[in-house]
Amino acid sequence: MSETTVVSGPATMTFSRYDDVTAALADPALVPQPAGSAAGSAAGSLGGSVAPGAPGGAPGTVAWLRSAVARFSSGEPHARRRALVLADLERLDQDRLRVAAAGGFEPDVRLRVVRVLAAELGLADPEAVARDVATVSRAYFADAPHDPAADAAVARLLPAMGDRDEETAANRIGLLVQACDATAALVEGARRHEGGLSVVLREDPPVRTMRRVAARATEVGGVAVPAGTRVLLDIAAAQSGAPEGVALTFGAPPRSCPGRAQALVIAEGILYGASDPADTGTPDADSAPDGDSAPDGDSAPSVLSAPSAPELGTAELGALVAEMVDHVLTLAVGWTAWDGRPIVNADGRTYTPHKAVRRITDHLIDHLAELEARVAGEPTEPDHWHGSNVTTPADLAPFTVADLDEARSRLTRLAGIWSRRVAALPDERLDDSPGTGWSFRRIVRHVSGAGYYYADSVGSLAGQAGA
Repeated sequence: MSETTVVSGPATMTFSRYDDVTAALADPALVPQPAGSAAGSAAGSLGGSVAPGAPGGAPGTVAWLRSAVARFSSGEPHARRRALVLADLERLDQDRLRVAAAGGFEPDVRLRVVRVLAAELGLADPEAVARDVATVSRAYFADAPHDPAADAAVARLLPAMGDRDEETAANRIGLLVQACDATAALVEGARRHEGGLSVVLREDPPVRTMRRVAARATEVGGVAVPAGTRVLLDIAAAQSGAPEGVALTFGAPPRSCPGRAQALVIAEGILYGASDPADTGTPDADSAPDGDSAPDGDSAPSVLSAPSAPELGTAELGALVAEMVDHVLTLAVGWTAWDGRPIVNADGRTYTPHKAVRRITDHLIDHLAELEARVAGEPTEPDHWHGSNVTTPADLAPFTVADLDEARSRLTRLAGIWSRRVAALPDERLDDSPGTGWSFRRIVRHVSGAGYYYADSVGSLAGQAGA
């Protein structure tokens, strides 16, 4: 479908069918318009698409920046500058981006996105870079970018990029500027939709339209497009006809956004936390000879298992949980100094103070419910814990003195319940336990060992600033 309107200037044609939009994006005769009229297009590209040369300007100004980046270039300059952007993107480790994006407490998503990228690019002061990039972004796509504050920010950013080559530095700034609003729009859109990012990309793309101009006469979908015509591509409408898994938010070949993967992992980190590697389900070293694994499905390395204690009776065995909780709370005193960055342990799993407390608490509740059901001769309740495989937004919250007080009250009471419950069992029930699953002795050892593992994954943070 196409529409043609004439305003005070060249005609404007609109295309909204998927086939027409992708054909237009692939047509070399249709090039992105200069920055001011292409704001909608730019909003979704990290490292984005290109356009005819933007007006030059004094070095270190927004006008100069636009004249030096891939976003507003074509032909050989575009190819050369896009290669600079790709080189920077290839330096970024996606797992590290996700973990970094999940950490910290910056409420401004734009600043958080840029801070993460700047840090991973090795820039000296990511916080200052983020503030300046946010200032530049408000003028970067303007028709007439007269903004002294933005010009001053470009002047500061140029030496902060860490490269004496001005073209390299300019395109690094361009990458950060285009990431600033683009990735924030993905996050904000996902927060509005229950289905998250997949729904946003498929049904409500942050980039509603893209604009092109005909550098020479061409045609789209059999419709003639005269030279000089402005072309409006309705991405939101075209997306409904896109094949499964295709998101036009990031453009289409041959001008697809090169930073698609990086934008998505940063957005996912902010939205969902630092996801851990998928659990393999491998039994831990405390598994029975028949290979049974942990009943809660959150099997972990062998450090989950407490030292063998077959000689302990019920009272002494029950005390193992209390000893574990004492260890956890001793470490947790220092967790109020946590700086907001998730901690990756030696097994590649991500933990935070709140996540460690969550996992210890869930473990104690889960296995206590199992023990009580089996003693009563009732079936155990299947659990729905997400375990260590996810880091939730709540896990990423600051760990305050009030949180420490609540953790102390919660875990101390749970330890007391465990100690009294296990002490009330006949000794013979420890190894000859009713129902299906591990023996009660092994369950006590398992939950005790798990607590040490989760707490030690965060470790002692008393040495961090503010402890």
